[in-house]
Amino acid sequence: MPPTRRAALAALAASTALAAPRGLHDIPSDLTVPEATEGKPAAGRRVRMALPGREDWDLRHTLYLPPEWKPGARFPVVVEYPGNGPYSNKLGDISTGKVEGCKLGHGMTAGHGFIWLCLPFVDTANRRHALQWWGDANATAAYCREAVKRVCDEHGGDRERVILCGFSRGAIACGYIGLRDDATAGLWRGLFAHSHYDGLRRWGYPEDDADAARARLKRLAGRPQFVSHEESVEPARRFLAGVPNTTLVALPWPNHAAEWVLKDVPERRKLRDWLKEAISPAG
Repeated sequence: MPPTRRAALAALAASTALAAPRGLHDIPSDLTVPEATEGKPAAGRRVRMALPGREDWDLRHTLYLPPEWKPGARFPVVVEYPGNGPYSNKLGDISTGKVEGCKLGHGMTAGHGFIWLCLPFVDTANRRHALQWWGDANATAAYCREAVKRVCDEHGGDRERVILCGFSRGAIACGYIGLRDDATAGLWRGLFAHSHYDGLRRWGYPEDDADAARARLKRLAGRPQFVSHEESVEPARRFLAGVPNTTLVALPWPNHAAEWVLKDVPERRKLRDWLKEAISPAG
């Protein structure tokens, strides 16, 4: 093969390799999720908290107040549910199942301008957070309603601008828990579900079928939702055909992970644009 031909093929192969999606963990992060600590809520801190009457349970949520927070001010709220755990795969993706492992809320807001609340799944039988699935789904929804109310009443959350999000199990929870009943569904200005969606497949718990999920989805009543998934969103596109105000984004990486929101990638910019519009007065 002539040297010029060989060089041209090498250059083409190199450009193709650069254009191909890299593994998500090969992309540097520009954000670090703040560690959850003990203590009282304060500006710029993420703390573990218990609801009154649950102090002796192994059940905590985390609350982050942005650096700009001050008493009397109002801030929109991002509420997040974690994935199942413990989980890991050969790509280096990890989910602990704990509320402390949540990432989406911090990445979508860059830690500014929003209160960030991460909620547990309530295992009433064992008085603790369920690392896998729902625990008691109705108790989990009740915990959610009380925690959101307290954040709005006590810490300046704007009850008219509350967004629910989650990864994996947490993504399914946007529908299965967040739209479980009218009172819970009425909390949200919009939903962000990453990697899975309520009703796309059977998981083995009650009312996991598509018809039950569609009945829950009606409670969203046309409010905006952002749905993303690794590599393809076609199953969600088919399921959500005709549902208004739906943004679907496929990620170019195979990773089952939430870390992409901690990286300066086009998909995160789309998410932040969606969030800004969702909480706007006309959103």
